[in-house]
Amino acid sequence: MASWLSTHAPTRFDALAMPDTLREQLAKASLSGNPPHLLITGPAGVGKTAAWRLIARQVLGPGWQSTSHVLQARDLVKKAGAMQKFEEFLRPEGLGSTDTLAGRTSLDAFDRGMWGEEIGDAPCGREAVISGQRAPVSRLIIIEDADYLGSKRQPYLRRMMESESLTTRFIFTSRAPSRIIDALRSRMMHFRIPPVDENQIVSTICKVASLEGVEYAPGLPEDLAHIASGNLRRALFMFEMLSRRNLATERGRLFDVVAASTLQHARQMIELSLRGRVIEWRWEKRRGRNEKILEGAMGLLDEMMGSHALDADDIIHQIHTELVGNRLMLAPPLRDEMLQSLSACDVALRGSKHPRIQIEHFLHEIASSGRRHGLSLN
Repeated sequence: MASWLSTHAPTRFDALAMPDTLREQLAKASLSGNPPHLLITGPAGVGKTAAWRLIARQVLGPGWQSTSHVLQARDLVKKAGAMQKFEEFLRPEGLGSTDTLAGRTSLDAFDRGMWGEEIGDAPCGREAVISGQRAPVSRLIIIEDADYLGSKRQPYLRRMMESESLTTRFIFTSRAPSRIIDALRSRMMHFRIPPVDENQIVSTICKVASLEGVEYAPGLPEDLAHIASGNLRRALFMFEMLSRRNLATERGRLFDVVAASTLQHARQMIELSLRGRVIEWRWEKRRGRNEKILEGAMGLLDEMMGSHALDADDIIHQIHTELVGNRLMLAPPLRDEMLQSLSACDVALRGSKHPRIQIEHFLHEIASSGRRHGLSLN
């Protein structure tokens, strides 16, 4: 069963949940006879992926999926052979080949008239025409979460953008554009998508509910918009979860779903560290043998990185959310110390191949702060 995030994805630019001026600029860029390289940035769940898909359909025509190539940069972070996988993506015929993905062309770019008007999910607008012929761009290379590319891979893309600019365009999506080198950013048109307005989230939920024939409790769309904090994807996902479990008519059940789907490990990890319980061990009998099991804050960290498959950036983000939120009753001086330690940890992670060590160091610093402020049990 397809998710509502897929079945109700925008098929026209005017359906994107963003300011009107930004929608118009995206449509105008896609209709250009010589479309630019694009950098689409913004927080999670605001429509970066939906935007580049509409642009790809407009630039390449109904056959856009066969000539759009997507690389998820987060999959390359701190993994063995990441650079080789990156080069194999850009050079499908092998590293020694002069053939590059960006240098290839497709007949679709030069003969789009062979397609019928109703084929595919066409966005609004018209296909660009240059001197009586179709636009020569025949291939798009999309780098999602490009802020995870790192300093070694980005110059590689810069050289390819210069050498293969006649037939290929690059589209980058990113949450933190400051991590992308100036040499790349200067070659792209930048679109910054803001968090989705609560009224737009409410109207989208009501529209989806009407299309799906779902009844919901009064006030539920507004509650979802408040909890989502500008993340439309999260709001739709929670609404779908409630409706599939037949809970959408009970407004109070939203809290139960949020509590069940929100990881509490970050808060518990901070609390244990403040009490000096960074590393603890217990013995447990497994398969007839006594095994030593890591507990304490480090045990929770291993569970987050192992069982829940969170990377270091996700963990840092969760810790930061807990520190600046109001669920932890912390004295302002203690909170300031912890935020400074977290900032230093985040910086150290950029140049480290062992994120667990950096986060462990941060947890020990939190334990030291807890002792200074009289919170440690040790």
